[in-house]
Amino acid sequence: MRFLFLIFLIALLQLSFAQDNIPHLKKAGNKYQLMVNGKPFLLLAGELGNSTASTMESMEPVWQRMKELNVNSILTPVYWELLEPEEGKFDFKLIDDLILEARKHDLKLVFLWFGSWKNSMSSHAPAWVKKDQKRFPRAKSETGVSQEILTPFSENNLNADLNAYSNLLKHIKEIDAEHQTVILMQPENEIGMLPSARDYCDLANRKFTENVPKELVDYLVKNKETLNPEFSEIWAKNGSKTKGNWEDVFGKSLQTDEIFMAYYFALFTDKVAAAGKKEYGLPAYVNAALNSPGKNPGEYPSAGPLPHILDVWKAGSPNIDFYSPDFYNPDFKHWNDLYTRQENPLFIPEHNFDNTVVAKALYSFGHYEALGFSPFSIEQIPGTPISAKEEKLAKVYELLNQIKPLLDENRGKNRIDAVLLDNDTKNATFILGNYEFNARHTFNLGWEPNSKSEDWEQAAAIIIRTGDNEFYYAGFGVSLEFKNLKQKNMNVGILKAERGYFKDGKWTVYQHLNGDQTHQGRHIRSFVGDISIQRFTLYEYE
Repeated sequence: MRFLFLIFLIALLQLSFAQDNIPHLKKAGNKYQLMVNGKPFLLLAGELGNSTASTMESMEPVWQRMKELNVNSILTPVYWELLEPEEGKFDFKLIDDLILEARKHDLKLVFLWFGSWKNSMSSHAPAWVKKDQKRFPRAKSETGVSQEILTPFSENNLNADLNAYSNLLKHIKEIDAEHQTVILMQPENEIGMLPSARDYCDLANRKFTENVPKELVDYLVKNKETLNPEFSEIWAKNGSKTKGNWEDVFGKSLQTDEIFMAYYFALFTDKVAAAGKKEYGLPAYVNAALNSPGKNPGEYPSAGPLPHILDVWKAGSPNIDFYSPDFYNPDFKHWNDLYTRQENPLFIPEHNFDNTVVAKALYSFGHYEALGFSPFSIEQIPGTPISAKEEKLAKVYELLNQIKPLLDENRGKNRIDAVLLDNDTKNATFILGNYEFNARHTFNLGWEPNSKSEDWEQAAAIIIRTGDNEFYYAGFGVSLEFKNLKQKNMNVGILKAERGYFKDGKWTVYQHLNGDQTHQGRHIRSFVGDISIQRFTLYEYE
């Protein structure tokens, strides 16, 4: 008996080691971090344009461009139509070449599975799927028109996708488990239903008249007190019912149609993810195309993992590790606040590569302690000179790489915050330890050439508390003033300020700051054009 127990214990330890020895999420205080090769990994990422990774010739100029931008990970599409051009016959040559070339350039990969759905549509399904509509049925609109969208209600559709995805993960494990070049998976891409709020094919219609699945009802009942308020309101409006079909429980509405679709999209995606994890347990997330204000379900890609129906997704997809917003929407803080509820880790896999990405990257890693940030179409036009926005992104990614050990050490301990400022939000306050910080856009000072313009460039800074009165500032365009909340009758001054950098993890002082650089001890700051790291110590005086 003792011998059998020892065998069981050894097997359990080996399983635990295997799970810890592949990329995975780990709780760090009240946040999560991605672990790669046994160490915390911060995704200073970029997503490729949709077709760039379809040939290695197309990718040839991209690798060096990524190194110039200080990117450490590339979000790279994997195309079902290229992976399985004939049913059951897989071509892994492109996958192998991408992994080997990324490894050669010391880059990590996040694979985006363009399988059944990419931006709602099934455009990346192989020809043998597209041409056999009887075997692989499509979703239909309310008027009965077939869409270029595979229905999630078909077992044939599910099994075909699931088989391809699981074979992909099996192959990645075979060639990459030791190296961990591929660190994260995104099954499907921006799932959503158009142009109706729900699918009206025969399979979908039959499901719609059936009782709401017990698994969903049980989840809602169990988590009733912590459901997101938008969803809770929809359920409560019809009496928070737990029995009956979809319209019995949620009422007759477009919202009910969307909830119905969300659950079955989630089930489908979860089964795909689970099959992949069975082969190789890389963490998996799902991304969302954000809905526009004032639009009804069906007028936007409905039923994806959106905040108002994220509870439905969580009920239907326990094998998905987190859910992520794609940003082509200006209300950055609002959406991130919604996506970080219920301990959902923030990862931004797509952000329009505009002039705001550098400030938003800093804010994401500081205020939300995000897993990663990724401008979309990061490669832009390889071979052309580095643009101003690319140069600034490279500087910010280099800064983030320098302070990464500080971010890792203090993650989830309420020691990190950040501000994002512009002409709509010219100042902000936050608290770290005993101190309240008043952050202002440096254009408020009026000392910079563009400070009189109507359109203020976004500014951002991360502040990290490393001691009772010691802090680091990393960013640009922000000035900081201070109050001690425990000693309200005392003034707060700057005891010491340094500008510097980290080399091999060690802080090196470039300048001792004082005089004009601290406004004679009044504030800590760097101007909009000055991306920098500063260490400062505060003190109190009467």
